[in-house]
Amino acid sequence: MQNKRKRHFLISTCILLTLMVFASACGNKAADTPAQSDGTGTKEEVTIKYYNWDNEAQEGATDAMLREFEAANPGIKVEHVVLVPGNSLEMLKKLDFLISSGDEVDVVQLPSSSAVVERAVRSAFTPLNEFYDKEGLKAEDEYYVNPQVDGKYYGMQYTSGYTYVMLNKDALDEAGLSVPKFGWTWDDYRDYAKKLTKGEGVDKRYGTYFHTWELYMNGPAQTVMKDPFRYDDGSTILSDPTYPYFFQLRKDMESVDKSAKTYADVLAAKLNYRSEFFGGSAAMIMSGSFTIPDPGNLEQYPHDFVTAFAPVPLPPQNALPKEYEGGKYFVGGSQLAMGSTTKHKDESYKLMRFMSTADSTNRQEFSGWKKADQSALLERMIGNNTDKYDVESLKYTLFGDDIQYLDASEVLTISTSDLTKVINDGFSKFMLGNDPIDKVQTWMVDEATKIINEKENK
Repeated sequence: MQNKRKRHFLISTCILLTLMVFASACGNKAADTPAQSDGTGTKEEVTIKYYNWDNEAQEGATDAMLREFEAANPGIKVEHVVLVPGNSLEMLKKLDFLISSGDEVDVVQLPSSSAVVERAVRSAFTPLNEFYDKEGLKAEDEYYVNPQVDGKYYGMQYTSGYTYVMLNKDALDEAGLSVPKFGWTWDDYRDYAKKLTKGEGVDKRYGTYFHTWELYMNGPAQTVMKDPFRYDDGSTILSDPTYPYFFQLRKDMESVDKSAKTYADVLAAKLNYRSEFFGGSAAMIMSGSFTIPDPGNLEQYPHDFVTAFAPVPLPPQNALPKEYEGGKYFVGGSQLAMGSTTKHKDESYKLMRFMSTADSTNRQEFSGWKKADQSALLERMIGNNTDKYDVESLKYTLFGDDIQYLDASEVLTISTSDLTKVINDGFSKFMLGNDPIDKVQTWMVDEATKIINEKENK
């Protein structure tokens, strides 16, 4: 009887030990199994890198947005890497070095859609189509500009940039001129400049100021055409009728009307366009939405007049561009792309969508997302010195019912620096060398065609 009890005890003990070992094994197996991504376990934290070219003022705002993203996405940390502070061109060179070295690149901000395409054709970026498909998104419904290669999307628009005309409202009132609306032409602009010109010598106020960028060499090509270098068929736009028109307009405003400083003087003096306008030397200037905070920045740009805003003038009927879409404007802006070497595609896509769509109070530039609340950002950009703005004209110029924007170009040009040099050289030949406009345009077309055939048509 006693032996029987001992045998039952031993059997029970063995069973208990077996159960304990089994339970321990199961526990260890659960601990060794990676957490699932469906929310049933604790997901391992990952760190991704976000590359850009922020200057010191921008870096803090970007960092704040990245912290917002981390708070909304536990388990994802973001390291902000400023490749070259405040210089997008040098930043691209450094990015290309990272790419060629095989470094892991998660998310990068690029200054333009062409910068995206140039690297996408080298397989540097990951297509976004599968991510859009998972969310049921159509890129064209989400963003203004969507760079593609062979039907695959590679860029997600982060910021949008608008071009407009800033005007000295006090000078307008003095001359009896109203703030222009959509539909005024470059001929009207010339007339305004003549009427706004006042005085002589060092105290002269010119009607307008043209800076040295290609924007001021052919306004229509840069503002009402999808691509400032090529038509949709891939050929150069330097043959466009806007070129002889605008080149001649510039020369006439300098030499005949004397309503603008000469190109030669602007080059020699290395003038600052902001100082020319806010210092009272020019009553009008074409500029971009990055200057919206400037009228309220009295510490850096002291002035006592109100700044009004107007849409960019349109080309007149005798100089309409080929492929003209009735006054729709080009919208630029930076892009976000996902590196093809990233090991964290889902996390990188989440970051891209957040940065491009979040209506954050830390955002400093207009969003490239079509559904963004741009008016809230505009109020922050204006700040407290609202008395220095004609706010209604600014809102109308940016978001008025008359204002419409072009879709993305079917052709995205990668040889932009080479073609820009052709435009600059041609403009100099006409303005400084006094070469005939027809001869200059023929030379420009020939040079641009060579570049396009060599670098674009491969």
